[in-house]
Amino acid sequence: MEKNKGDLVFGLPPANTKRWVSRRKAAVVLAIRAGVISREQAYERYGLSPEELAVWEAAFDRHGIRGLRITSLQNYQNAPLRNRRGRARPMANGKSARSETGRI
Repeated sequence: MEKNKGDLVFGLPPANTKRWVSRRKAAVVLAIRAGVISREQAYERYGLSPEELAVWEAAFDRHGIRGLRITSLQNYQNAPLRNRRGRARPMANGKSARSETGRI
């Protein structure tokens, strides 16, 4: 299989990628922004929808590569801004989810 020189330089994932880890998502977002590939090329090459790519870009802009983790996307979407750094959220009874020892 012939590799495109641009793919190697910018770390683009292969066109047949099935497992989208955060690093690969970030590589696609950054390549689009650097003008290496167009949005349309990314849609076609990776089978992405415009909505899916927009979610990746928004998560990357807000939280960096860590925001592109699927569990992070779920957590960040539901967490209030002040709790997005891994702090314990208060429960309905006003107490923290962590005990006195700091463990959950």
